[in-house]
Amino acid sequence: MNTVFTIFLALHIASGTIGLLLGTFIMFKPKGDSLHKKLGRIFAVSMILTGLCAFILAYIHPNNFLIAVGIFTIYLTATSWRYLRLKNLNNNQKPLTIDWFLMIFMVLGSIWFLKLGVQLLLLEEYFGIIHLLFAWRGLTFAYQDYKTFSGKITTKNYWLLFHLQRMIGAYIAALTAFLVVNTPDRVSFISWLLPSVVLIPLIIKWSRRFKK
Repeated sequence: MNTVFTIFLALHIASGTIGLLLGTFIMFKPKGDSLHKKLGRIFAVSMILTGLCAFILAYIHPNNFLIAVGIFTIYLTATSWRYLRLKNLNNNQKPLTIDWFLMIFMVLGSIWFLKLGVQLLLLEEYFGIIHLLFAWRGLTFAYQDYKTFSGKITTKNYWLLFHLQRMIGAYIAALTAFLVVNTPDRVSFISWLLPSVVLIPLIIKWSRRFKK
């Protein structure tokens, strides 16, 4: 079993590193050209593989951190990818089973985050706050999916906005995981929040630009 763990750990690190490097490059280069699309596919595959490996590693050696990374990485990457193919939901297009599955996957993950956050706070562990924030963010994404799938769309290029927001969200998850693993425990709380604090304003800025 240790050999299996070592193999998937190496694959997890390798795919996560590829995703992190590609994500950094893609984020600050022109969007929409052929290179962006090709590198974006590699980034998406790397991120999904990273998330799947995280689940396998957490199954072999239980680890809530890996489960959290897996949930957000897989959900954000997969839904970002799917929204590129859901451009006509406001014109009678219907979401596929995989789209509903991903939404439910995030809802269940958020319930788990909520439960874990409450348990930690009852034990006076401040990390419970982070899990509550994860629960809130996850439910926000899932509700956004539900509204979109139900035809309650107010923005014409919603698919582009959601693609942008969620791909950067997947990058935030990868960067957060990298920082948390490579920083001392005494400052790990900062590592959990720093990528979001730095990059969410960029998401807001670019979302406003593309919405116009």
